[in-house]
Amino acid sequence: MNNAVRNRMKSVRNIQKITKAMKMVAASKLRAVQTRTENSRGLWQPFTALLGDDPSVDVKKNVVVTISSDKGLCGGINSTSVKISRVLNKLNSGPDKETKYVILGEKAKAQLLRDSKKQIALSLTELQKNPLNYTQVSVLADDILKNVEYDALRIVFNKFHSVVQFLPTVATVLSPEVIEREAESGGKLGELDSYEIEGGETKAEILQNLAEFQFSCVMYNAVLENACSEQGARMSAMDSSSRNAGDMLDRLTLTYNRTRQASITTELIEIISGASALEG
Repeated sequence: MNNAVRNRMKSVRNIQKITKAMKMVAASKLRAVQTRTENSRGLWQPFTALLGDDPSVDVKKNVVVTISSDKGLCGGINSTSVKISRVLNKLNSGPDKETKYVILGEKAKAQLLRDSKKQIALSLTELQKNPLNYTQVSVLADDILKNVEYDALRIVFNKFHSVVQFLPTVATVLSPEVIEREAESGGKLGELDSYEIEGGETKAEILQNLAEFQFSCVMYNAVLENACSEQGARMSAMDSSSRNAGDMLDRLTLTYNRTRQASITTELIEIISGASALEG
């Protein structure tokens, strides 16, 4: 019994060392990416002011871009993104409508392959193998735009607020044709026609360039926000695991000491009984 408890204590102590180390690594990675995340927020805000971010817009071809992590042990951030992606798929489904998935990250890919394999247009992993920069993400965004036809791109990610708080978010990027249609119908993009166009480019060409640039900027921010949320969630998960390992270690130590005490008491009783028998 004592050997089994001792072995269990040793394995729990080793697990606690690993979780503490993982928490420290996550904290270091979070500090490295947090400043770039906060700076990237200023990139997409002018586009939202100009082109809007209307999640309720009704279009035929929807592409849900789900951003997740490649590694686990980071709480429920990946499951949350997948749930929201599935809800968007249901909300935008219909007889004349088509919804496709573009997946970034191994964890979302593993979950969506189970029930939506035919709807996955593109899947990319190991995005965070190297430090994230705008050039890398803009090439990725260009690759997505070349491989899918869309009226609306709906980017699902976790917006970073603090180490213990992240907000599941959906950003919407419309195609140039839909932007023009919405502007002409006098909807939320009605003010777009009030701008004057200078130079040799047509309005359609400018909208095409704006839509592509908007998508790359939103993607850059979304990928960084999700990376921050991942490290923050991993820090919290590893901290919780370390505390749980500590509690388990306390309980096992108590069990070990009680068992040891009981065996010592039994041995003492046997010695005293033997001595009494010899005296008698």
